[in-house]
Amino acid sequence: MESNKIIGGKIRSIRESRSLTIDDVVERSGVSREQIERIENDIEIPSLAPLIKIARVLGVRLGTFLDDQTELGPVVSRAKDCKNQNAIQFTNDSKVAHKHMEYYSLSQDKSGRHMEPFLIDIEPSGQADFTLSSHEGEEFIYVLEGTTEIIYGKKAYLLEAGDSIYYDSIVAHHVHAPYGAARILGVVYTPY
Repeated sequence: MESNKIIGGKIRSIRESRSLTIDDVVERSGVSREQIERIENDIEIPSLAPLIKIARVLGVRLGTFLDDQTELGPVVSRAKDCKNQNAIQFTNDSKVAHKHMEYYSLSQDKSGRHMEPFLIDIEPSGQADFTLSSHEGEEFIYVLEGTTEIIYGKKAYLLEAGDSIYYDSIVAHHVHAPYGAARILGVVYTPY
């Protein structure tokens, strides 16, 4: 989708405005040069983990890549508006550019936020072996529809509609829908 192309351009623009080379970002973030180039050139559908690491190096919050609004007061997100909003597409496996999650921001107009709340539609990935990711911060997931499995460290948690989980995202984790499509409310907090 067109909204994904915003992310790569914003990363490049912020990186260049801070006089940082791709190699500087590689060294400080631990994200590979190839992956950064693929994200900046809108070739790769990124996962959240490298985006969070890149945001920390650039000294910005994750939401900076997703929005350009400056509302300082409260922001109301209406259900009818969310349905018409372009989704940001992510994958949880940085080695495979297969989109299986569509994120609808519930706060894209809020300036200076520290949390990123999303409605997330998860398609079955068709994989049995997942690449776990980790990043600084915390995550909260509330399952709205379907079944979601969260692999967290060496444990797996199967959540049904109405169930929730709150965890430290520094522990390697993966979120997927094992039995069919699912919808979750996800809130990501990343310190910066």
